[in-house]
Amino acid sequence: MMPTIVKKLAVEVVHARDLIPKDGQGTSSPYVVIDYAGQRKRTRTCPRDCNPDWQERLEFIVPDPPSIDADELLVEVYHDGRLSVPARKNHFLGRVRIYGTQIPHRGNDALIYYPLEKRALLSWIHGEIGLRICQYDDILEEKKPEPTDPPPADANPAPGVGEPKDPPPPEVVAPTETAVETQSPPPVSVVVVDEAPMQPEKSPPPPAAANPLPEEPLEMYPPEVRKMQTSSFTERVRVPRRHSDIDCGPRVLSGRFAPSCEPVDRVQAAYDLVEPMQYLFVRVFKARSLLACESPYVKIQSGPHLMRTNPAREVNGRPEWNQVFALSQPKPESTLEISVCDGGQGDAFLGGVCFDLSDVPVREQPDGPLAPQWYRLEGGDDRHPGPQVTGDIMLSVWFGTQADESFTEACTSDAPSISHTRSKVYQSPKLWYLRVSVIEAQDLRFMPPPPGMPVDIRVKIQLGFQSSRTRRSTPNSNSSSFAWLEDLMFVASEPLDDHLIVLVEDRSIKEPALLGHVTVPVGSVEQRMDERQPVATKWFNLDCGNGDPTYSGRLHLRLCLEGGYHVLDEAAHVCSDFRPTAKQLWKPPVGVLELGIIGARGLLPMKTKGGTKGSTDAYCVAKYGKKWVRTRTIMDSFDPRWNEQYTWQVYDPCTVLTVGVFDNWRMFADVADDKPDYRIGKVRIRISTLESNRVYTRPFPLLVLLKSGVKKMGDIHLAVRFVCTGMLLDTWAVYTQPMLPRMHYLRPIGVSQQEALRGAAIKMVATWLTRSEPVLGPEVVRYMLDADAHTWSMRRCKANWFRIMGVIAWTIGLCRWINDIRRWKNPITTVLVHILYLVLVWYPELVAPTATLYVCLIGTWYYRFKPKGPAGMDVRLSQAEGVDWDELDEEFDAVPSGREEKVVRARYERLRTLGARVQTVMGDLAAQGERVQALISWRDPRATKLFIVVCMVVSLVLYVAPPKMVAVALGFYFLRHPMFRDPMPPASVNFFRRLPSLSDRLL
Repeated sequence: MMPTIVKKLAVEVVHARDLIPKDGQGTSSPYVVIDYAGQRKRTRTCPRDCNPDWQERLEFIVPDPPSIDADELLVEVYHDGRLSVPARKNHFLGRVRIYGTQIPHRGNDALIYYPLEKRALLSWIHGEIGLRICQYDDILEEKKPEPTDPPPADANPAPGVGEPKDPPPPEVVAPTETAVETQSPPPVSVVVVDEAPMQPEKSPPPPAAANPLPEEPLEMYPPEVRKMQTSSFTERVRVPRRHSDIDCGPRVLSGRFAPSCEPVDRVQAAYDLVEPMQYLFVRVFKARSLLACESPYVKIQSGPHLMRTNPAREVNGRPEWNQVFALSQPKPESTLEISVCDGGQGDAFLGGVCFDLSDVPVREQPDGPLAPQWYRLEGGDDRHPGPQVTGDIMLSVWFGTQADESFTEACTSDAPSISHTRSKVYQSPKLWYLRVSVIEAQDLRFMPPPPGMPVDIRVKIQLGFQSSRTRRSTPNSNSSSFAWLEDLMFVASEPLDDHLIVLVEDRSIKEPALLGHVTVPVGSVEQRMDERQPVATKWFNLDCGNGDPTYSGRLHLRLCLEGGYHVLDEAAHVCSDFRPTAKQLWKPPVGVLELGIIGARGLLPMKTKGGTKGSTDAYCVAKYGKKWVRTRTIMDSFDPRWNEQYTWQVYDPCTVLTVGVFDNWRMFADVADDKPDYRIGKVRIRISTLESNRVYTRPFPLLVLLKSGVKKMGDIHLAVRFVCTGMLLDTWAVYTQPMLPRMHYLRPIGVSQQEALRGAAIKMVATWLTRSEPVLGPEVVRYMLDADAHTWSMRRCKANWFRIMGVIAWTIGLCRWINDIRRWKNPITTVLVHILYLVLVWYPELVAPTATLYVCLIGTWYYRFKPKGPAGMDVRLSQAEGVDWDELDEEFDAVPSGREEKVVRARYERLRTLGARVQTVMGDLAAQGERVQALISWRDPRATKLFIVVCMVVSLVLYVAPPKMVAVALGFYFLRHPMFRDPMPPASVNFFRRLPSLSDRLL
């Protein structure tokens, strides 16, 4: 028996709600048809039920597991026409398209309610269907036929023979009471190979060390899912992939990486935004038959570059390194020397190999990795005298570029061979919102408070470093029972191995007393995807602790992990992702973002070497969505050249990419604990400002705000491209959808609570990335996530004020233009306005189209002034040019303040002055609204009587006089010449200003 691994897709059709009636009697008889990868199955029919309950599980075989994310699952609901009176055809009741990126693995599946979609624009479809979907690996047993058994006669049918016909359309599928397959794969020939095949006598077996690379196990599939060699089966079984899921990059490159005569694949296309950098790659695997030595290592030298491996580890009695080195080749060198030395005996020479670089092959993408070879060690020259050299070393040497997949793990010549200088890709942890609903407690044992003091029983909940407490309890009729009915929110990170500690405290006395506690593993908490999924409440027995088994009461809680929220770890205005936690709720991507980090220029020195020489060891960090990338560190360079490129899936174009530049301090072991990486600057690029399929290559200034003021630290050169992989309408449709997931609008979280949860999420992400290698420090994470975006800053207040003035500037300009028309500064324009006004009054139906046409023309006119590329940080907009020193010191001051008392007092007085101005403006706005209410509130009886009389006169005039004549009279009166205008305010303005407000009633 040979085990066979088959990847399967399980779809559990639970039930549907609120389906449209189709049988002519107010009901429907629905059934479900599911189509996946050419496999078509259906459920039973639920007669005369618009809220059917199937509870059926259908399984499908995944023919191509690596590309399951590009597959599509189609779920369609139909009405069984046979059960109608009279019999009708099978009517369509709705469908759901589920993409491979939304299918979780077994164990993470949950009941999801999908709204049914229309098949045609004018169809009337409503309702939703509840599905539980997961993918899993199934292990089957496959029999091994005897060697003497002849192959089956129909093992290899001719193309097209024995294949089932195409399935009929869903409207005519005959309903059955059990789930049946309407299409199954054709028979496929099975070839069983013996585990130990016989070798020819004249061919010796290959040596064990000929290929030291680990062999990947072949994934096997049962005969029913193996591909046929005929094209007809492939075309019929494989479902064409959507544009949004495949072929994310351009087909043919126009950059330096593209060959001259043949197209390139996706690997090459990923590096067309940066300049190619030639490297000499050396992979050192292992050695054999060396002389007796203690700590062998390998030394690599080519021109000015000298690098060495780490000490070898013993594997089966042989030293093994398995390291990759990348030596930059700015000038062609002639030779490459590789030497094996013994570090335990004063770097004794054990042998070496010399390569002529003119014979080293050039590896072109998408070629596979170069096979290693055994090379005989040589030695005994004047530079390396010593005993007789013996042994072999396994190497592979080739020329390549940074597009080589070995580059990410290689020790480059422009950075030391330590982990803190290599380029890496990180992934943020999966974060959940944990909702704890504290309902009530019973049978609590507590000491009665002193007379006149209320009973104050509260519940305190701790999750790691997070802690929250309920409000004062509401006592029930029973003195030992208390109710809260309060929800507390926490942030939980996968793996869910933390414990939720619930404490019941008596705070009626000075020193709170613990009445009981309970510990709940977070991994055991139920997960839900939306508010429609019910979560059961549970009673937990309280434990007194200290090994006391006495019953201390019980607590009623409802616990759930909310997968329908997006856990915010970034500031809302620079967020890079809005997807919910649950993967099942993700939408398909709308495009691919490609970022080429080319280099930086003119960086300032961040540290000194030798006490006099300035130096900078710069690296870049880019963050978008859950994916973080880090370039390699370029040592001691003010103009580093990275030339690295990365890609991200884009699910919402209204998001922001953040790129930061830092100076590496953690590579120095003696100061790694005390000196964090220094920030040089960052750049934000909003994806929606990028045109599709266009490359933007430009330098961005690196600006950083210090206590001494804003400072330019240099420039970073980036290349950005946003590739829309879907239809244009799909991208436009994103703009009509809510930005945040559904749960944020149905059960919103308060602003203050949201900020507290965001702080906890930032701390969790920083802790997670700190455990990576190389470390991405917490100071880097906080700077990239704008952890201090909501701290007090006088500079930000000024910036926001001028932003408001800039927004209303067009209104002020419009008022000035109207005032110029009224004052007849340009008589010709004023006359034209009179004529246009007459046309709009006589033909009021032209008002709306004229206004929209005018806006359209203005938008078209401003196309000439559209931005040429994404903008970076703006010093003037940030009000960082002439900011006062004291304001900067206040912005960088911690909470609580560490300044002297007189400094804090002066800042407090200044803040009070600013608050008084804001208070006055808010009072003026409130007074204007209260005057409007006072028109008919009779707070001023004379003013209200006068207003009522005026309204009566106006109504009579409007009833008697033609509306067009009234409009013309009012318009001409408004546009009258200044010689007919009184310089004093009009009577209506004077009347409105005399109306009373509530300001006189304030204390």
